[in-house]
Formats: sequence, C-alpha cells, structure tokens
Amino acid sequence: MALNNISVLVFSLSYMLSFSILASLSLADTGSSSIVPPETICGSTLDPAYCKTVLGNKNGNIFDYGRISFQKSLSQARKFLNLVDSYLQINSSLSQYTIGALEDCRFLAEQSQEYLSTIYATANQANAVLPTSQAEDFETYLSAVLTNQQTCLDGLPSSASDARVKNDLSSSLSDDSKLHSVTLALFLKGWVPEKKIVTSWPQNGRHLDFKNGRLPLIMSDRVRGIYDSARHHGRKLLAKPDKTDQSVVVNDIVVVSQDGSGNFTTINDAIDAAPNNTAADAGYFLIFINEGVYQEYVSIAKTKKYLMLIGEGINRTIITGNHSVGDNFTTFNSATVAVVAQGFVAVNITFRNTAGPSKGQAVALRSGADMSTFYSCSFEGYQDTLYTHSLRQFYRECDIYGTIDYIFGNAAVVLQNCNIYSRLPLGGQFNTITAQGRTDPNQNTGTSIQNATIKAADDLASNVGTVQTYLGRPWKNYSRTVFMQSFMDSLINSAGWHEWSGDFALSTLYYAEYNNTGPGSDTTNRVTWSGYHVINATDAANFTVSNFIGGDNWIPQTGVPYLSGLM
Repeated sequence: MALNNISVLVFSLSYMLSFSILASLSLADTGSSSIVPPETICGSTLDPAYCKTVLGNKNGNIFDYGRISFQKSLSQARKFLNLVDSYLQINSSLSQYTIGALEDCRFLAEQSQEYLSTIYATANQANAVLPTSQAEDFETYLSAVLTNQQTCLDGLPSSASDARVKNDLSSSLSDDSKLHSVTLALFLKGWVPEKKIVTSWPQNGRHLDFKNGRLPLIMSDRVRGIYDSARHHGRKLLAKPDKTDQSVVVNDIVVVSQDGSGNFTTINDAIDAAPNNTAADAGYFLIFINEGVYQEYVSIAKTKKYLMLIGEGINRTIITGNHSVGDNFTTFNSATVAVVAQGFVAVNITFRNTAGPSKGQAVALRSGADMSTFYSCSFEGYQDTLYTHSLRQFYRECDIYGTIDYIFGNAAVVLQNCNIYSRLPLGGQFNTITAQGRTDPNQNTGTSIQNATIKAADDLASNVGTVQTYLGRPWKNYSRTVFMQSFMDSLINSAGWHEWSGDFALSTLYYAEYNNTGPGSDTTNRVTWSGYHVINATDAANFTVSNFIGGDNWIPQTGVPYLSGLM
C-alpha cells in the first residue's frame, strides 16, 4: 500500500456502527413506505448535508429516495468512464505509469457501471425488501463500487508532469464516492431484509469428487487419470465423499503440460479455450495444470465464469512473475495472476511474485472474483502478496508468505485453516500481516482469519528478536480485520497491531481477536485504541463463513472442505 494522505472524515463509532451503520440507526421509527422529508432519511447517512443535496426538497419514502440516488450514481459512473476515456485518447503525452493507472481506472469504472445498472434495474421496480440472497449480492456489488473508486484513486500518478490527470480524476472520484456511499446506505435501509446471525453449525467435511455424466464418453479415461493423479498429490484433493452422492459437476476438462503431452502448453491458452459466461449449474471448465514452473501473467476475465484450475500441488505447479511498483506497474496491475470471473476455483497451485523486498508492492495473486475459492494453494511474495480486492472470497488450507501488508484489499473474505508466514523484510522495516481497506462503514467487507497458524518463515526465524511483526494496520478509515481461533507464535509483537499514520482510523477501524492461542496471542498488552476489541463467541459468529460471506450458499458446489461456523 502507498500511504493514503487524502484527508477523510474521522469520527468515533461504536462496534455496532462499525458492523453496519444502518443496523443501529432508525429513521425516526418511520416505516419504509412512510412519506418523510429528506433530512429524516439523510440523518442516517455518513454525510447528511451532502445527502440532502442529492435527494432535493421533495418528500418521499425510502424507495423514492433510493431510486433518486441510484439514478444519479449510475449517471455519474457513466460520466466518470467517459472522463477516463478522454484522457486515454491523449495518451501520447502521458507517462507509461499514468497510462497504466488510467487503464486500471477504466476497467474498474466499467465494472462499477455494470454493477449499478444491474441493481438499478431491480430496485427501480421494487417497493419492498428483496429476497435475502439477491439483497446480499447487491450489497456486495455496491460495496465493490466504492472499492473500485478507491482503487482507481490510489493508483493515480504522483508525478508533477501528470498532475492534471490526478487533480481532475481525484475531484470526480471524491464526489462520486460520496454519492455511492449515500446509495449504499439507502439501499440497505430500503431493500435489504434484517440479517439473522446463526450461532451454531455442523462441520462440513466434503472433498472434491467429479460427476462426469455430462462428459463425452471419450473423456472418461482422462477423467479417471486426472482423478488418480490428483488424488495421490497435494492434500488428497479428490478424496471421495464419505457415504454421500455429493459431487462436483464438470462440463469439460483440458490439460496443460509444458512438454506438449496435454491439450495446451500454456495456462493462458487453456483459459482462452474456456467457454464464456457459463451458468453455475452447467458445471466447471476444469484446467488441470501439470507440474512445472509457468512464467506467465495470467488474467482471468469476467466472462470466464466457473473456471477451475487444479495443479499437482504446492511447489509442484507454480505460476510466477516479477512485476512490481518498483518497476513502474500499479499495485493493481502488478499481479502475477489476476482473476475477476465469478465462481473461480484454484487448487494445489503456487502463485508467486519474485520481485523481492526492494521493489515495493508486488502482488502474487489479485482476486476481484465474486464467490472465488482457493484450496491448498500457496501465495509467495514480500510486500502486498495476496490482494483480496473485492467481493466474496474463501481460502482454505493455503500458505501465505510476505512482509508488509501481505494480505490486503477490501473483499469480504474468510481465510480458514491457513498457514501465514512472515518473511525477513529490508533493514529497518517491520512486518504487518494485514492491511484491510474498508472506506465506508456500510460496506459488508473485511478480513476474517480463522484457525490459522501464524509463524516466522525460515528466513525470519533467526531474526524474530530484531524484526517486529504485527497482525495488521489500518490502510483505510474503516479497516476491519478479525483473528479468531488461531495459533500465534512468538513473532507477534505484544501490542498486536500497528498504526498507519498517527491517529488515522484508530477510532473508526474494527480490529478484533477471539480465542487465539500461542505465545503471541496474549492480549494483556494490546493496543488501547477504541476500535480494538477482544470479542466473545456471539460477536465472533458475525465473521464466520456462514454469516460473513454466505459461504453455505456457494462453497459446497466447489467440493472444497470448509467449516461454516466456529470450531
């Protein structure tokens, strides 16, 4: 992360407010269909004065006001996309970095416009709460719109030669973010049903299996061969479910092998061959990647839905690159592998960025893929290794290596049963495991780390006494991170958490710990920030797979084992 010097509104909020500002504020006890003045509605938003300018002076109900805000958000998203395009058309006068930043902004703006269009088409016709699953989807998309705005802003150039680009886009982004914040707040108040937190769950012990009835008969031997190969490598990926008929549906399988024995020799060629916009119930396009080191930059576009990549195991199937901010890439575009396709699954693969600690931000994997799942994978880098950018994500039994902010982003993400290894940073640096980027208290985002093992990597192990390692620091104003039921070794500093810059976000963040173990888990000398909490099981339940990312609705189809709730 680059230090965010942009001034923000800072005010103290309670824990309930940090979970959702609208969960604890009422509209003067009025019903959603009641006609009220706009100032009544705006009283429950972050910036009531700005909200009033959005809604105007006519009285209405929450749905009337929400539609006004949606319409304006969509209009502004289109205008911003046009503004970015106008600068890209004169790119001959811009630096290469600025062109890259503008291309990032264009990608993100186009995505945001699509989200807003989808939601507006439904909300414009609905005068009641939506079905829970649809409401959660839309809340996730609106949260991502704000994340996209901030990501574009963070990547803008700081050079004097391209100052006009930054000034123009920063001004627009600031105004638009306030508007989208109002839209999110009104959507939650009008269209989202009250969320019910479940506090007890059974363990889910499924593992991958293939239901190949939809495959051509000629594929059956290959399926069996892949089954046998994968079963004997890694972590028993394809172990059959115990006395159940549950299975993972696969509609096609291709093999990538560098020696030419498969269907493709590169991962990108295999991805290009995948069908576009596959429906969830049509089954995965499975790409089996044979052992090897693949020096490729892989980008999995939004059209490649329900794609499953399976390797032969951590440190056997490796995808590697070395792009970094130090070599003039944006953080967003430094990723060795970037995925935005819904329903993506990766298993038994190492994702690596070899730029090293001196090159600054250098991402191994960036996911902005909704309902994406990573199982038995390894993410290796230094600063900014794993970019959990946006939407809903799940990581299970993965290894994550890094130094500074090496799990960062603004997704709603649960990392379960993972190994987290801090590496040796440059001289004079300290390690921070997380840097969560929530910018609005109504976003349903945050990082939940459950049943992890947190230790020093081999290169740090002999230097633990001289290098300080912290659980996280607040990248953005409403940063939210929870560690629960995890083992923390002695490398964790007794304060637990580190500030970003002075008192920035210390009262508005939400950092929590629950029932952790190990020498680094003692909370006696933890930070005393008002945003830091030692929580109980009831509060911790908010951050489980079932409640935080709605994982019971989408993880089962992947076949990846998971725990719905607390251990």
